[in-house]
Amino acid sequence: MGAVEGRPPRIHSKSHYRWRRQGTLPDAAPPSRHEKAMSSSQTGARTSGPKTPGRPTRASARHVDKTYPQWFYIPGGVIYLTLFIVPTVFSFYFAFTRWTLFKATFIGFDNFVLFFQDPGLVGSLKNTLIYGFTTSAAKVVLGMLLAVVLSAPIVARGYLRSVTFFPVLVSTVGVGITFQVLLNPFHGVVNAVITSITHADGPGWLTDPHIALLSVAAIDVWKGIGLATLIYIAGIAAIPNEYFEAARVDGASAWQMFRTITLPLSFPATSTVIILSLIGGLRSFDLIWTTTQGGPGFSSDVIASVIYKEYQAGFYGLSTAGNVILFIVVTAIIYPLSRWLNSRETVL
Repeated sequence: MGAVEGRPPRIHSKSHYRWRRQGTLPDAAPPSRHEKAMSSSQTGARTSGPKTPGRPTRASARHVDKTYPQWFYIPGGVIYLTLFIVPTVFSFYFAFTRWTLFKATFIGFDNFVLFFQDPGLVGSLKNTLIYGFTTSAAKVVLGMLLAVVLSAPIVARGYLRSVTFFPVLVSTVGVGITFQVLLNPFHGVVNAVITSITHADGPGWLTDPHIALLSVAAIDVWKGIGLATLIYIAGIAAIPNEYFEAARVDGASAWQMFRTITLPLSFPATSTVIILSLIGGLRSFDLIWTTTQGGPGFSSDVIASVIYKEYQAGFYGLSTAGNVILFIVVTAIIYPLSRWLNSRETVL
């Protein structure tokens, strides 16, 4: 290399090369005035870039207060207090009274004692648990399967998603009345099709005490499967596509990708479906009442239908106590289940 213009060539002595081979170079000579000037100019060019006026620096942006003012919470707090807290407090109070529209007499725990003495309470509690857990499990399994199918690149995927979600938009009372006609044991369309194929009478879907509750549960699953599928589709869409591409490169089959990627990574959607469907199943009333009215006999009675019958009979305090009991039962089941599911999400 030639010498830099304006500077004399640097000549190294034999001792310099000997020190360099031994790794014991003496301390370098202090830089010259020219080298100091060049170094300071380069450092200034690197650190002093163009500054945008009005743009906050990183240090100042780190301390921006992102909390809302306290008055911003007042409208939501008023709505929550009016629609949830106040009715709940009054319900607990009236559960300890014998009340009508004009007066209320405090009677202590008499309403609860009478409610637990109801001969149909044990059966209705059992039916409530069967109905809630059956519908919840079916919505989880079928919702996941439909979501996997409707997340794949298939023909008319958008149309099929709309068809799946359509029953959610229909009135529950309308669904109950419609299926009451379709499942009629003598003139219903379902039994007519069964008879034309098998030449035998179809079952009494809503009139047989052994299958009436499960028939209503199947109708509930048909109506609510669209919401579960929608939640699962959102959960599957949130999984990064790189995981599936890496699995395909490694030669994983569709079942292996579902078992090792889709199923565990969509667990937040699974927990949401479980909680929502279980709450809806435990407190279900309108579909059961419009299809069987708790019958035949008391075979499809649930706690909510027993409470409604007490209201019909004019025992308002007794029915309010039943509502409190139903609230406690649902909370005792949902709260620990929700905590356990949240802990599983944290582990995953």
